[in-house]
Amino acid sequence: MRILGIDPGIAIVGFGFVDKNGSKVTPVQYGSIQTEAHTPDEERLLHVYEAMLQLIDKYQPEAVAFEKLFFNRNVTTAMSVSQARGVLILAATQRGLPIAEYTPMQVKQAIVGYGKAEKKQVQEMVRMFLKLQAVPKPDDVADALAVAICHAHSYTLNSRINEVLRK
Repeated sequence: MRILGIDPGIAIVGFGFVDKNGSKVTPVQYGSIQTEAHTPDEERLLHVYEAMLQLIDKYQPEAVAFEKLFFNRNVTTAMSVSQARGVLILAATQRGLPIAEYTPMQVKQAIVGYGKAEKKQVQEMVRMFLKLQAVPKPDDVADALAVAICHAHSYTLNSRINEVLRK
């Protein structure tokens, strides 16, 4: 199963494609979509949308996972990130992909085993788990890969639960 993890943003969208085969999760492609500062939001959103459609078409994921947004300070940032998230969800939905969402605590729990882990701990565990030479940069990319790994673990768990319930 190929999973696309996304860390949404208006300036930087982190993405990570991973393949899940049994209990093994391997990286396929990862990186970021970046938009120019001081560009009108509608142009930035169009760029994010079109770039995501190209990535989905090229790497053909079977599921998309997002980290649920959590903001406690900047309302302006929350609005623009929410708009970017909306066009990303639209791109996935137009391609018929199921979407999953995970809280930051769920992602940390899946990656580190502790829901209140520090960001650096999560990034290092992503590097180790995927056998990467370095932590992916910018941070948004490592976060997207963490979300994809979280979904891979959750998908396995949910599949097992559904299998037991069917018996």
